[in-house]
Amino acid sequence: MDILKHHQIYAARVFTMDQALDLSCSTLFLTDNVLRGSQIVKDMAALDICNIVDIIDPDQIFSRRESHAFKAIVSDVSFISSSTIGALRQHLDRFQDNRPPLFCLLHESAARSRAQAHALGAFQTLPATRAARLLPAALSTVGVAIAHQPESLSIDRKVALANAALIRLFHVAGSGGGVTLQALTTAGEIVETALCSSNIRGWLEVVWQFDNATHQHCLLVAGLAAAFGRQLGMSRADCQRLTHAALLHDLGKSRIPIAILNKPGRLNTIETAIMHEHPALGHAMLGGQGFSEDILTVVRSHHEYLDGSGYPDGLTDTDIPDLVRLVTICDIFGALIERRSYKEPMSGVKAYAILESMTGKLDMDLVHAFRPLAELAG
Repeated sequence: MDILKHHQIYAARVFTMDQALDLSCSTLFLTDNVLRGSQIVKDMAALDICNIVDIIDPDQIFSRRESHAFKAIVSDVSFISSSTIGALRQHLDRFQDNRPPLFCLLHESAARSRAQAHALGAFQTLPATRAARLLPAALSTVGVAIAHQPESLSIDRKVALANAALIRLFHVAGSGGGVTLQALTTAGEIVETALCSSNIRGWLEVVWQFDNATHQHCLLVAGLAAAFGRQLGMSRADCQRLTHAALLHDLGKSRIPIAILNKPGRLNTIETAIMHEHPALGHAMLGGQGFSEDILTVVRSHHEYLDGSGYPDGLTDTDIPDLVRLVTICDIFGALIERRSYKEPMSGVKAYAILESMTGKLDMDLVHAFRPLAELAG
């Protein structure tokens, strides 16, 4: 298909800003490449309504209108050029204090692009190459209308839904709101359902593709915990508690500065002290919200070791419940195998060897029981 014909096919989907605002649509799609943006929208078959605006077209600069016409904004803009960043910011500024959540598709994997997205106030970042699969689920967290989904969702879509639910939990908590039991239950059910139709390796392969390091880690740990619970023959109720605890274990990181969370390299003494606050922060954030004591204990104590060398309370052996011991193993293993832009992931075999070397710190009976899962993780 030639470029002119391609452009004509999608011309009807591109609107001036005033036209778009008159449509009472749910999603505003801002792009610096109409052909590319139109193809992404076309591929998102599950998305109900989405209107495309070309940010580099001077005729589409608009005066502020009623921003409630949109429930979300998607940026399909390359962050390489300062001119396109400026044009995007100009469009975003029109919403002033009423701007809906911004979802940024990253075309470059560099830390600079992620930093730019955060500087623009992105609610979530997603790799542009996987927008068609991940974006509909992400948008569903802010109430964008999503077409009916078949029951047999792919593992990609299930992980995307779990990620979207987790982002919502962290966003609410980070902005000072209360995390609800219903929101946690929804996220936990998605994780458990996904693992029933796939193995842990399939779950990890998809999770590794997410940009946000904290969300990626929580999903890794939740998947590992859910699979570990099933492998141990735990009851459904206990597996649910384990999965829920794993999803929330790092919730306190929503209050830790991004610069510390995403620092590529070793933290200094001050940064380490700040990072070590996240278990107590998470515990305080969830207190009085109706969560079980088991979950609260995991959130506060998942960095405690049997020999008393952990934090924040220096607990020892009998002070550390089984649920905490399980999540701690999954937490350490997940941290070792996760993929970051500044480090290669460790293989499952090497990561498990490190768990085995932590005699005295970890429950070795549980570590040995974890071995088949570590081998499946590769």
